[in-house]
Amino acid sequence: MKQLFRFLPAVDACLDALNAQLPASREAPRPLVRHLVNAFLDMQRCRIQEGAMAEPAQLALPGCLPALKDFVREGLRPRLRHVLNATGVVIHTNMGRSVLARTAREAVARTAAGYNNLELDLATGERGSRHSLIEELLCMVTGAEAGLVVNNNAAAVLLILDSVCKGGEVIISRGQLVEIGGSFRIPDVMERSGAILREVGATNRCHLYDYSRAINANTRALLRVHSSNYRIVGFFKEVSLPELVQLGREHSLPVIEDLGSGSLIDFSAFGLPGEPTVQSVVSEGADLVSFSGDKALGGPQAGIIVGKRMYIEQLRVNPLHRALRIDKLTLAALEATLRLYLDPQRALAQIPTVAMLSCPPATLARRARSLASRLRRALGSAAHVSLVKNVSRAGGGAFPARDLPTSLVCLRPTACSAEDLKRRLLSAVPPLMGRLEEGAFCLDPRTLDAKELPLVARVIQQALRQEKETL
Repeated sequence: MKQLFRFLPAVDACLDALNAQLPASREAPRPLVRHLVNAFLDMQRCRIQEGAMAEPAQLALPGCLPALKDFVREGLRPRLRHVLNATGVVIHTNMGRSVLARTAREAVARTAAGYNNLELDLATGERGSRHSLIEELLCMVTGAEAGLVVNNNAAAVLLILDSVCKGGEVIISRGQLVEIGGSFRIPDVMERSGAILREVGATNRCHLYDYSRAINANTRALLRVHSSNYRIVGFFKEVSLPELVQLGREHSLPVIEDLGSGSLIDFSAFGLPGEPTVQSVVSEGADLVSFSGDKALGGPQAGIIVGKRMYIEQLRVNPLHRALRIDKLTLAALEATLRLYLDPQRALAQIPTVAMLSCPPATLARRARSLASRLRRALGSAAHVSLVKNVSRAGGGAFPARDLPTSLVCLRPTACSAEDLKRRLLSAVPPLMGRLEEGAFCLDPRTLDAKELPLVARVIQQALRQEKETL
């Protein structure tokens, strides 16, 4: 074994060989390339110790160089990569949720390319506020008096409770004590904010008198949390927002509505349930409304808060606000996205998330046929390609338990299993995510851009060829 270790090449020799044969290594920081070479050599040493590597020719530089180049090439790729989403889950949390509109992407690039007026008042040349750049637009789109943006909706809820309810009680229905992804729970946020949780009603039924009886001298607010990621069906009742607003007015208490995955478009015309829009909640009198920017809205990750000016001002002066504020790139993307909502038809056409959610089944069927034809030409006998009717999902906690009709392109490889194909596609360039249905690897055209279809065919073709070469 000691003799085998001596055949391993020196680090500098590996670096010289990579410099000559791998252009990517010449463009990368040398310390990073050196780190990857050391990692590769450590891996080789482990294989020697395990008895998996016993041939000197495989250890010497000429023999190991192809594997070294592959290892370094993979290590130099960005960790955050473009992924082809063929799952049919539109707001896919694991894949970055919403895809930004073209105008939003351009706004981010433009903002990142130079200096800007993030906190510069161009009228006076003095210090300005980053929130003044977007507040008027938020009010135009939602109908609210004022608005504020923080880095996500969990932060929005935390800031609201800390600013308006700290040290006092917040009344909430037991059926609205939700948990979302990452074990984020409303009661935990309330505890962190210093507010005291006061649960009322039963899990499945809550009445206005439950709220009324719980109000006392220490009550600070009435809180509603919209069940955007689950549904209670059957023997169920909850208090409507107008009823709760009226109760709040009678007791001079603010009503806070956490919409979660807030929407600025009524999707009921496209077969989705009639979820409350931000505009409708504002018009019904909620004092503060919070929702996500990167879910059904289709923008960047952000927690948006709109409502009465007197309460927004309390949030604005809270020291916690600075810790939760958004950066210039998020601001640029959000402004560009909200501008599209000033023209609902433009929003439907140009915001990818909105377009995907509202895409008609007939359009998806045509896309599926086009993709299937392309794959049949590219794959030949390597896979059987078929079409089936199925469903997509909104994802991201939006429109739970509601199916969106779609057409799937199903692949059944002839030389490997669908599970093997799925695994292999995870290491493709770019990776491709699909789903398994009844022994087939399936692609949903709802979440694939038309420009991505040639790339989809190429990576699947390469994955099946690689699988064949390993047999």
